[in-house]
Amino acid sequence: MDNKKLNEQESLELITQMIQNTKFKMVKYAGTPFLVWGYMTVVTSLLVWYLLKETGNYYWQFLWLLMPAVSYPVTIYSQRKKQRMARTYIDRIVGYVWVVFGLCGLLISCVSMIYWSLPILFVILLMMGMGTTLTGLIINMKLVTVSGVLGIFASLGCLYIDKFDQILLFALAFVFMMVIPGHYLNIMSKRRV
Repeated sequence: MDNKKLNEQESLELITQMIQNTKFKMVKYAGTPFLVWGYMTVVTSLLVWYLLKETGNYYWQFLWLLMPAVSYPVTIYSQRKKQRMARTYIDRIVGYVWVVFGLCGLLISCVSMIYWSLPILFVILLMMGMGTTLTGLIINMKLVTVSGVLGIFASLGCLYIDKFDQILLFALAFVFMMVIPGHYLNIMSKRRV
């Protein structure tokens, strides 16, 4: 950029363009982690539900540990291109939101292995719903925000549904809370490129 002075209108246009570019960059890369974690959660949920229903062996619950073991490396690998670009303030804030919610979710999952009476699906669904809602508010995407709120309300169902069937609700909630917003964000990024 040269050193010419900008008038008031040009300054406002430049600021608006910079804000839009930041938002589009965020949208371009925001869908992939939603899809990775969303699909992995749905597949794991259905697998655990089926195996528990068929065998009655509660050791199948340890399959939940596959989610972070698989999804985290896949997310890191899929975000490599993003690291080459400058990180914006919005990128950092969304990253902090998910680090906090992710670590808390992992911690509470580990605690639930010791205290079997903890309603873990309720807690995890509530936390991930809050994370999705915050992400939608930060990036100003109503569909993502509404999806997170649906996840929060769906978490209440985990308190009232039979223990095996609440896994199905959990899977369904992740379809609406992560998979659909992930596809939406990726579609929006393709339209804006």
